[in-house]
Amino acid sequence: MFNKIGFRLIFVVAFTTLIIIGVFAYFNVKSQSSNLISEVERHANQLGETVVSSTRFDMMLNQRDRIQQIINSIGTQPQIRDVRIINKVGEIIYSSDSTNINKMVDKQAESCYACHAEDKPLEQISITERTRIFRVHPDSNRVIGIITPIYNEKSCWQSDCHAHPKDQKVLGVLDVSISLAEVDNAILSSEWKIVGFSIIAIISLGLLIAFFIRRWVSRPVNDLLNGTLQVSQGNLNYTIKEMGDDEIGKLGTSFNNMTNKLAEARMQLFQSDKMASLGRLAAGVAHEINNPLTGVLTYSSFLLKRTKDNPEFQEDLKVIVRETIRSREIVKSLLDFSRQSVPKKSSAHINEIIDKAIGVIDSQLALNKVKILKQTETNLPNFTVDANQIQQVIINLLVNASDAIGKDGGVITILTKQIALAPIGIAQIKKATCPKRHSLIDNDFRIDGLPSLKVKIISGGKEGIAHLDPVYGKHRNHFDIGFKIEKDAKYVCPECSNSIVEQDKLCPICGSPVLSFEISGQGIYEVCASEQSNWERWDYVDSLGLKEYIEIRITDTGSGISKDDLAKIFEPFFSTKGQKGTGLGLAVIWGIIDNHNGTINVESELGKGTTFIIRLPLAQQR
Repeated sequence: MFNKIGFRLIFVVAFTTLIIIGVFAYFNVKSQSSNLISEVERHANQLGETVVSSTRFDMMLNQRDRIQQIINSIGTQPQIRDVRIINKVGEIIYSSDSTNINKMVDKQAESCYACHAEDKPLEQISITERTRIFRVHPDSNRVIGIITPIYNEKSCWQSDCHAHPKDQKVLGVLDVSISLAEVDNAILSSEWKIVGFSIIAIISLGLLIAFFIRRWVSRPVNDLLNGTLQVSQGNLNYTIKEMGDDEIGKLGTSFNNMTNKLAEARMQLFQSDKMASLGRLAAGVAHEINNPLTGVLTYSSFLLKRTKDNPEFQEDLKVIVRETIRSREIVKSLLDFSRQSVPKKSSAHINEIIDKAIGVIDSQLALNKVKILKQTETNLPNFTVDANQIQQVIINLLVNASDAIGKDGGVITILTKQIALAPIGIAQIKKATCPKRHSLIDNDFRIDGLPSLKVKIISGGKEGIAHLDPVYGKHRNHFDIGFKIEKDAKYVCPECSNSIVEQDKLCPICGSPVLSFEISGQGIYEVCASEQSNWERWDYVDSLGLKEYIEIRITDTGSGISKDDLAKIFEPFFSTKGQKGTGLGLAVIWGIIDNHNGTINVESELGKGTTFIIRLPLAQQR
């Protein structure tokens, strides 16, 4: 049981509560006991003063019988153990217990030493020093005794019946003894009540703590433990139920995110193995198919030349030659689809690339009742690209559009035009480093499908990673780090913890620190560290001015893409087609466009279709 965190918490809290209540009970009992004793002491002192006052006149007249009668009357009261008058030499001259009369008292045993220090009687003494608490027998109740001095007043040493010298200050003392049996019983009863209350409080508090610890700690921890056991056994589909917004709840959410990513990673490995096998199969199939296709193409071309005088054969042979060439192109497209290569750029016209791409999948589109609507500008200039790779991009997008449209048929619209755009909102940061040349690009956290910039923030003893938008001017930053960023926060590289704050420079808008990123071959990118500010500057890109692009828009009337999936569609192995898709098509497209220094964006709405927007720069024209 002690190995369980819940039991340990309950034990520690209960033990701490026991100590606190025990200390409180101890001082409470001592305080009550002291108050009760003080009250009895006060009453005993008042009683002594009253007796002295009551017997003063009788003492003046030396009426011993009346004095003894008064003392006897007082001694019969409940809890009064004894009332005595003792003269200056320690002889008991009056007592409620007649057996003690004319006996001598022990000055040292009965606190007489308080008045007879060094055999010199004191004139004045405090009530505390005149009080004593003792037991007659070891097993008897406690008794409190208080002495009241009887002073030699003027009327005493001038009286005819007494021969007291004027210089004698104290004539004797009145000693009153009161039993503390009721006080001790009250103290004992109070002790038991406090002990009982303490036990009930500790048990109640322990049960209450146990209930909440079991609810807020033990159960969530057990769920997490069970989840880790499930994951260790290979069950990556196990999900922990909602635990709230506290630390353990966030831990459960992080656990679910981790298992989802593990499941995705496992699927990616599976897809990677499958694609590797498919690549080997495609290479083998291409080799085996290309050989007979080459033979068919050679002999059909040879027959086409020999049958010039036979128009009927000519038409049939032309079909064979055309379809053989198309089959060879399809095999080549299959190989291009399964692997990416460095672009082999040459001058090409975008409309011709699109026509060739449509020709490759024209039959497939016709079977799915998909109509192609071209809205292409005819006066577009040539530009330098890898025509085969751009054709592969167009083919993949057309196939995806056809799949999204389905068997009921629809329309795919292809638009091309030349545009001029400023770099704001377009230029992408692809390589960013800290002063120690560590990469600040985070491929795992993407913003709109693009790898983000990562920054470690240290504030108030806490650390977190913020992600900045890689597109210049978009400012879709993510500061979801789980704590408030203070003014003295530090912004450092996640790997070497070197500061990436630009010294002696503040944001011109809000006065916050300015973060500085070194962009490989493209100068310095600066951005405000505040999540409320949208100030940023990239001098290298700003100096380029307007840039010419060929824009290609491919719009379909298909089912559309959900907002949750839009941010993931360019990730490798992510597919909205289930088992039918490999999840590599759009990733390959993104890689090809990126290698051409272009951009690709997507606009989509469920039930209303999707538009892919490709922009390829004309700056490479030659």
